[in-house]
Order: sequence, then C-alpha cells, then structure tokens
Amino acid sequence: MSKVGHQFNLNKPDFFILKTMALIKSVRGFTPKIGENCYLADNATIIGDVEIGSDCSIWFNTVLRGDVNLIRIGDRVNVQDGTVIHTLYQKSVSIIGDDVSIGHNVVIHGAEVKSGALIGMGAIVLDHAVIGEGAIIAAGSVVLSGTQVEPGSIYAGVPAKFVKKVDPEQSKEMNQKIASNYLMYSGWFKDED
Repeated sequence: MSKVGHQFNLNKPDFFILKTMALIKSVRGFTPKIGENCYLADNATIIGDVEIGSDCSIWFNTVLRGDVNLIRIGDRVNVQDGTVIHTLYQKSVSIIGDDVSIGHNVVIHGAEVKSGALIGMGAIVLDHAVIGEGAIIAAGSVVLSGTQVEPGSIYAGVPAKFVKKVDPEQSKEMNQKIASNYLMYSGWFKDED
C-alpha cells in the first residue's frame, strides 16, 4: 500500500535516476555528424546521412531520418518537439540554413529552408519546396511540392499561399530572437546532465 505524501529520498538506494540519451544510428554506411554545443533531447532520433551545425537544439520526439537521402542543418537551428525531417530516395534532400526555427510537430520532407526562416507549428513542407530567406510559414500550413516561397514573405493556409511581405529587418530580428531563446532553453537541459 502506498503512503500518501511519501517523500522520495534521492540518497536512498530504493530510488534511482534513469539517464537516457538521443538515438544516433548509422545506416547504409552513413553516421550522423553533430556540431559543437548542440543539445539533443533524450528521445530525439537522428539516423543516417545527417549533418547538424553548431549551437543547434533537437527537441523531444524529433526524428531526423537521413536513411534514404541526406539532411543538412546549419548553425543555430532549433528543431522543436515532434518534428520529422525526411527525404525521398534518390529524388530529394532536406537542407536547412542557419538561424532557422522549426516549430512543434512540423514535417519537412525533401525541402530547402533558407537561413532566417520560421516554420510554424504543425506546418508541412513537401518535396522540392524552397522556403526563402527570412520567410515565415504560418502554423498548420501545407506548402505543396515545388512551391517557391519568396524571401521575406508570409505564407499561410492549405495549400499555403502568399499573404504579405514582411519587413526584412523585423523578420530577421524576430527569427534570430527565437533561435537565440532556444539556444538558452537548451542550456537549461545541458545544465541538468
């Protein structure tokens, strides 16, 4: 029978802390390469031909699956919880520039996201789409295969369509602030290890 209000004593042998780490797996002779000062959440999965730059954070339940083609991620990129990045065998690759923020539960499949862009929560970006520098993809949008999103623009909807241009300096400042915040957040988790 359990005791109500029982206090666990971390120094007693009946209590233990289970330490886990991200799954980093080689496939087809490719082993992921991780840059300096990166945070990989305990249950992030990074497979195959994946290269991640410096100062990145790969959050909980994220899957970077470079099993059928390559994935390249620049510096200071945050890939938030539940995101999946994948490609098409021999047909598409996924390239993410520097200072990119990828929101929770995003799917990027064989697309290019240029530096300073923001991909909103739950968005889907399909094969051969190109998201321009400093562009914003609104939450829940679906960017169809082959779509070319202009730099410094906002796209939204299903399928995603042009909404408006954004001030380049304002967009850059906002996206860099988000990237910087996620670098700070990742530090909180590193301090706990």
